[in-house]
Formats: sequence, C-alpha cells, structure tokens
Amino acid sequence: MKYVNAKDVLPPDVLKEVQKYTTGALIYIPKNDKIAWGQLSGARAEVHKRNSEISAAYKGGASIYELMDEYCLSEASIRKIVYSKIAI
Repeated sequence: MKYVNAKDVLPPDVLKEVQKYTTGALIYIPKNDKIAWGQLSGARAEVHKRNSEISAAYKGGASIYELMDEYCLSEASIRKIVYSKIAI
C-alpha cells in the first residue's frame, strides 16, 4: 500500500470534514468490497471439499484416528468437521 496525500485525492469539502476528526495523522481507508477468505484463490472451496470428504468417510465407517492420519489434522479438527451441522 502506498502513501497518498489526501489533498490530491479528496475534494476540498471532504478533506475539511476529515480534518475535523484528525490532522497530520496517517489513516487507513478500507475497501468497500469485502471478499471472504479464500474465495479468490479457491482455498475456501478446497477446504469445503476436503471437509465433505472427511465427513462422508466418517459416516462410511472410518475412525477419527484413521482420518487424522489420512488428512494430517488434529483430533480436535477432525471432530469439529465430523460433528459440524454444516458437514454433508
């Protein structure tokens, strides 16, 4: 993120309004469009797919410990996945 002078990007009336609250300080203005974690990279979909596989395997008879070894996750993580109401 690069530094931008407010007087170069904000209209004068908006700048005066901001100066009522702070002057001489660096402020961060976040983007409006919030994107959930992993949506752009596809990681969110991969985790959902993995969790669905884990849940299906558990319902198919696999033990928590077998799933721990297969997916390299902790016992607590596997339990959260298989006992989740969201899991398929």
